[in-house]
Amino acid sequence: MSWEETYTIWNKRPDLAPEVREDLDKIANDNEALEDAFYTPMEFGTAGMRGLIGAGINRMNIYTVRQATEGLARFMDTLDEETKLRGVAISYDSRHMSQEFAFEAARVLGAHGIPSFVFESLRPTPELSFTVRHLHAYAGIMITASHNPKQYNGYKIYGEDGAQMPPKESDMITNYIREVDDLFAVEVADKDALINDNTLQVIGSEVDEVYLENAKEVTIDRELVAEEGKTMKLVFTPLHGTGGMLGEKALRQAGFEDFTMVPEQAMPDPEFPTVEHPNPEFTEAFDLAIKLGKSQKADLLVAVDPDADRLGAAVRQPDGEYELLTGNQIAALMLNYILTARKKAGNLPANGALVKSIVSSEFAAKVAADFGIETINVLTGFKFIAEQIQHFEETNEHSFMLGFEESYGYLIRPFVRDKDAIQSLVLLAEVAAFYKKQGKNLYDGLQELFEKYGYFAEKTIALTFDGIEGAQEIKDLMAKFRQELPTDFAGYKVIAAEDYQASSRQDAEGNVTTINLPKSNVLKYFLEDGTWIAVRPSGTEPKIKFYIGTQGTSEADAQAKCEKFEKAINDFIKG
Repeated sequence: MSWEETYTIWNKRPDLAPEVREDLDKIANDNEALEDAFYTPMEFGTAGMRGLIGAGINRMNIYTVRQATEGLARFMDTLDEETKLRGVAISYDSRHMSQEFAFEAARVLGAHGIPSFVFESLRPTPELSFTVRHLHAYAGIMITASHNPKQYNGYKIYGEDGAQMPPKESDMITNYIREVDDLFAVEVADKDALINDNTLQVIGSEVDEVYLENAKEVTIDRELVAEEGKTMKLVFTPLHGTGGMLGEKALRQAGFEDFTMVPEQAMPDPEFPTVEHPNPEFTEAFDLAIKLGKSQKADLLVAVDPDADRLGAAVRQPDGEYELLTGNQIAALMLNYILTARKKAGNLPANGALVKSIVSSEFAAKVAADFGIETINVLTGFKFIAEQIQHFEETNEHSFMLGFEESYGYLIRPFVRDKDAIQSLVLLAEVAAFYKKQGKNLYDGLQELFEKYGYFAEKTIALTFDGIEGAQEIKDLMAKFRQELPTDFAGYKVIAAEDYQASSRQDAEGNVTTINLPKSNVLKYFLEDGTWIAVRPSGTEPKIKFYIGTQGTSEADAQAKCEKFEKAINDFIKG
């Protein structure tokens, strides 16, 4: 069916949801916008779906949410009755339509006799992960577009372990979703009727309390926090999202008292009026925090994204300015503190393990090795870190020390099985207190680690390809890297190349070995100077991402090498 035919079907429906009808009318005379909204169904991948809110099969609206949930429900219909009746936990962030989408999902599940547990108001992604485990639910749904701009929303499915649904089950659900040809035929139950017969249960503070009780485990040195936590000045911003309530409570219960939330960004707001991109990776997300920090002479600024699974930080310098830390640097600082504190306390396990993604820095791995801790590399996607945690618990092969991805996501204690900015907020405040007691700050601590382990620098380059042609352009770029295998970047020879789609590693002599990880559309190159470069399409956005990890004789030298390799990548793309 052509996009014009699909559009006509939608346009002729007299019962179209008012917000969908309003959007459809807005684009009625814009053929380019109509084609983009109707030319293809929204893609549901292993990370769920994410896209613009609006009318169409390629947009986030109640009909595509129903379709996705119908796929989950049909999959759960194949399970035994006892498993199916464990139900689905549902949470949502501060974005437009998030609460509506959450209850629409519950209505679809209810039509299949599947119980749901829906939060009364917005809650962070890590709390949804926790809730699935806490309630012994079979699955979870999180309505969020994470750090994307305000025009977006998204939908993620979690498995019974609290991690995003693993590839095998996710693929099966995707197949069921694709079977739903008529989005308007998906049956939904009445919300009030579901509440009355207890098929839909509204949950809230009782779950918050249990999460916060578990969060007490994050604090390692209570004496240190008691000593420094009352006076260490911290500025915290939830960037108009879900992190404010839990973040504030978690800080206070840990013993941190002298902190301030950025008032303009403290309350949830789907418009994100103070930031174009509510993303703690971006400097602009800290503009108001820096202004407030300067007025208070705050030691540390922390920002979390709208669903509170990513965390960024900035540290006050002697001149009163603030230095932003990268995700890789934050991970190295947190790991060094965890291992140092546990070694001091005499409870550092001999079988400890750091788990990180293959596109994250080797900086933290160097720290881990110095403490006799093994590093395990996994594919991008926190579900693969969660998979390792589950394996550790089943086999006692390792003790989990920290999991992280370079994209500002960390997990400290595994009562959650996704990246958790609430936990990270509490631990990073403790790390800052550790250095403050020594008359230093986090940036001083970072310099100490650089001097000890080498000067590491990393850079992520994300190229966006929107619209109908965008997906093909990304495929063509990946094909170019495979077909025209680079032999060098910026004059540095490629000594090995890994193709995770083919599960193979090839060295400069042509010797091929097998990579023992699941297949994934990722390429990684290792250069003679120790630099590595990786390339992969984003799983949630119309982007192709390039990652550079290098070392230098100084911080400036390492950064300069990153810039040099970025130019080499651009030259290869254009060449």
